[in-house]
Amino acid sequence: MHTEALSADAPAEDSATDTAARDRLVIALLLVSAFTVILNETIMSVALPRLMVDLNVTANAAQWLTTAFLLTMATVIPVTGFLLQRFHTRSVFFAAMSFFSLGTFLCAISPSLGPLIVGRVVQAIGTAIMMPLLMTTVMTLVPPAVRGKTMGNISIVISVAPAIGPTISGIILSFLDWRWMFWLVLPIGLGALALGYSKLVNVTTPRKVPLDIPSVVMSAIGFGGLVYGLSSIGEGHGEGGPVPLWAPLAVGGGVLALFVWRQIRLAPRDRALLDLRTFRVRVFTVSVIMMGFAMMSLFGMIILLPIYMQNVLGLSALQSGLMLLPGGLTMGLLAPFVGRMFDRLGARKLVIPGAVAVSAALWLMASLGQDSGMPKVLLSHIVLSVGLALLFTPLFASSLGSLPKPLYSYGSALLGTTQQIAGAAGIALFVSVMSLRIGARLAEGADMAAATAAGVRAGFLCGAAISLAMIAAAFFVRRPPAVPPTDV
Repeated sequence: MHTEALSADAPAEDSATDTAARDRLVIALLLVSAFTVILNETIMSVALPRLMVDLNVTANAAQWLTTAFLLTMATVIPVTGFLLQRFHTRSVFFAAMSFFSLGTFLCAISPSLGPLIVGRVVQAIGTAIMMPLLMTTVMTLVPPAVRGKTMGNISIVISVAPAIGPTISGIILSFLDWRWMFWLVLPIGLGALALGYSKLVNVTTPRKVPLDIPSVVMSAIGFGGLVYGLSSIGEGHGEGGPVPLWAPLAVGGGVLALFVWRQIRLAPRDRALLDLRTFRVRVFTVSVIMMGFAMMSLFGMIILLPIYMQNVLGLSALQSGLMLLPGGLTMGLLAPFVGRMFDRLGARKLVIPGAVAVSAALWLMASLGQDSGMPKVLLSHIVLSVGLALLFTPLFASSLGSLPKPLYSYGSALLGTTQQIAGAAGIALFVSVMSLRIGARLAEGADMAAATAAGVRAGFLCGAAISLAMIAAAFFVRRPPAVPPTDV
């Protein structure tokens, strides 16, 4: 009988081993794919001056490469909650990487600005789908007790990919044509697509959920209007253009209010495009607010610090990109360690020092002047990177881990939407404050370098003041329950 019992247990053990190996392969493939697509969100920032010359376009026209990408992300991400509920993992992954690869190819062969913008839009569709897919899959496959370690790897994707995008594009542009930014990425996208097609298996069970078309339209206008308005402020350096800056913000905010009202009405009937019952969970709500502050700091820094290094300190685009590399690598190296610490200590013991570090870095950046040395710039950026590394993993794990399983996909979509809107808001806020201060200093008779230094200080000072609210919010973050709730 003992021998029979052993033989009966062996298939079960083999099956568990096979399942674990399958899950690791699925997550690893999604991580590599997500890193590749997220990298493209910021890779264009350093390339815009080169594109203006090569394509003979104005700065406002070239900025549409970034604006169109952000608009598409803001429009598609809210729909991913429905997609992840309705379709198999494999189908959603195949769609995401197909869109991304096709968009990358269109960008690489673009002869002018118009086709290049179209390629960026197609890229953004794949990017918007990939990140919620990764988050939802991890929440489904990884047990709560060891979720922090995997979330640490996700934090590498979220934080390091945007941070090193300018560095990579700066290196490529120093030696190659701008189209190589896409030709070098295309084989990675196609390789991930081929590997996923042959190896990826379905790990979720789709269910028939209705698609509320009015909600899709409201979502596109509401979120798209907000991101467009905020991006216009950042791109116009706080100055109005043919369309008043308040118009898209007002339209987007008004339609978004109607969208929220409709989702609340539809949620009890399980027909909502985005189930906002996620915000009934306080840990999720607080974590999303803190994530918004963190993304504002990250994207505001990505814009302002290169301006300071190039226009005040006189560094080249490549040199300024390389100066941001140590901070990006720091976030990447710390993320898995922070994930393991989260599994042992919970969220609050990490997010409180993380928020303090982010705030300290922003206050330090607010003291940068014309005579500041590179060590001070490097130190402030590394401190900010350490703080963000301490924030991202606990916030991801706490927010989604506190939700019932049926709300994972909606929580992932809301997190992704928050990141896009907060990133655009951070750029708009930092750049607008900087521009207003530059104008005031120029009117007083200061030269451009001195005025730019003053403007950068003002932008970071505004961010530093907001970071104090993030410190206060950190005290309300909690470890998610060991057994996730089951009721919606």
